[in-house]
Amino acid sequence: MKTEWDLSPLEKGKSFEEKREDLKESANRFIQKWKDNKDYLQNPKVLKEALDEYERWVGTMGAGGDESIYFALKSCQDQENPEIKAKVNKIDEFSQRIVNEIRFFEINISKIPKEKQEEFLESKELIDYVNFLKRLFETSKYVLSEKEEKIMSLKEKTSYWLWVDMVSEFISKEQREVLDEDGERKVKTFEELINMIKSQNKEVRDEAGKAINEILEKHSASAEAEINAILLNKKNNDEIRGYERPDKAKHVEDDVRSEMVDLLIATVGKRFEISHKYYELKAKLLKVPKLEYHERVVDYGKVDKKYPYEDAVKIISKVFSDLDGSFLEDFEMFLEKGLIDVYPRKGKVGGGFCAHFMKSRPSFILLNHTGKFRDVQTLAHEMGHAINNEFVKENQNSLYFDNSSATAEVASIFMEDFVFQELVKEADDELKLSLLMSKLDGEISSIMRQTACYNFEKELHKEFREKGYLSKEGVGKIFSKHMGSYLGEFVNLSKGSENWWIYWSHIRNFFYVYSYVSGLLISKSLQRKVKEDKKFIEKVKVFLSKGTSKSPEDIFKEMGIELNEEFWNVGLDEFEDLLTETETLAKRLGKI
Repeated sequence: MKTEWDLSPLEKGKSFEEKREDLKESANRFIQKWKDNKDYLQNPKVLKEALDEYERWVGTMGAGGDESIYFALKSCQDQENPEIKAKVNKIDEFSQRIVNEIRFFEINISKIPKEKQEEFLESKELIDYVNFLKRLFETSKYVLSEKEEKIMSLKEKTSYWLWVDMVSEFISKEQREVLDEDGERKVKTFEELINMIKSQNKEVRDEAGKAINEILEKHSASAEAEINAILLNKKNNDEIRGYERPDKAKHVEDDVRSEMVDLLIATVGKRFEISHKYYELKAKLLKVPKLEYHERVVDYGKVDKKYPYEDAVKIISKVFSDLDGSFLEDFEMFLEKGLIDVYPRKGKVGGGFCAHFMKSRPSFILLNHTGKFRDVQTLAHEMGHAINNEFVKENQNSLYFDNSSATAEVASIFMEDFVFQELVKEADDELKLSLLMSKLDGEISSIMRQTACYNFEKELHKEFREKGYLSKEGVGKIFSKHMGSYLGEFVNLSKGSENWWIYWSHIRNFFYVYSYVSGLLISKSLQRKVKEDKKFIEKVKVFLSKGTSKSPEDIFKEMGIELNEEFWNVGLDEFEDLLTETETLAKRLGKI
């Protein structure tokens, strides 16, 4: 069992320089063959030939190839290495040039006249590419000319990323001297302060919260300029492309109907009383009349048990085996082939992720395993993504080797939750209460908080487009309104909390947050069905294999599931049942 990435397969064969030339040549061959050849826009057989070549290129070469994957991963292992950073920047420039040059192909297909589109969609020749074509046709009205698309791509860095990176960098460099868990005063980074507000020591978390408020206030003027700049850029982009509403671009990208997302957000909003009850329970457990805003994430109880990586692997292997043997096979393959980088070390990026690239290359998982309870869940979560990728690889072509944002978190949460349930079986009542509270914290954040954030984003864009500019106080007022809606009366929106939008990266990734809500609730509903009937796992496997070959709604219709209000409420019921179980346990233990 390997515990570091084995990147040697990416270095096999030709040198990176030679591979880069091959990439350039393969892209040029495709461009020369199809750039001025318009036959593929008229004849299904010719389009099939072109799509087959494009699919092979996407799946085996890609814009950056092995070199891009290798240095992207190396940069995660050693963030501070300037040579790796330089390599990544150069490869990104190289890749962007290729992407821009080959962009014509999808643009031309999207512009096929409507009267011709039906012929292509009904052609037996093109059956393997129907949803790919369907999506291109549906998005065509938002697609510009090739030259205009290049301009839109090139301006993105100056009009968006540099603004966002500026504020993020300002905040990340801030440090404050505060009281730590050992009772000593030490200098802490902003990231460390964010972690310290979870402390069970009230003095520690209050000092951390105060320091965070000071940092955010210090950079509020810069954040005001930044948020207005990127809101204006977004408004201009939407108007140029013809999007009817600010969140439409995200829905189009994710292949979901706006009506589905609207219903999801409205359904969850109607049940904010679940999170209100949760914070009432938490305030009672912590023996305070109300939680301050920065205290909403404070940990309850202690989870002292350690889980060495080997033990985590055994637990997850058991759960995967019980669910389906194929899940275990994929897990063992990742362990044996060095596709998981396990332990933290100096310079390594924090957190965890599962990165997928081309269909012909493996996915890679990054962890920072320290033996905590949460680390076991993180491994299960990222393996959920990896298993999803493997199922798509086995069943779809390269143009479908991805997942809609609306469903991307389903597999990860599905696996994580079954592992959580296995871990809880071993716990005594005191530990179980702590674990359940921790689980509820995460689910409140993923369901209720992200729904409130989506509503905040909607009002933010609406107000900006009506007024033309928003002051930091104006943004703060909208933020407090929507955070208050899910928090309820047992959380005090204390002074300074109105600025916490400043460091929240999600609102810069416009309207992405609904996908956490949909992913978790879909997963909850599928879990309930598997518990009711173990054979339902076969339908879950079908879902995992679809990739982007159909829209999320069509995938679930094939499974006999409608993504309607009743379905979303099934997931919310599962969530509320967990809260009721936790309250009952707290009462039995005499904690409330």
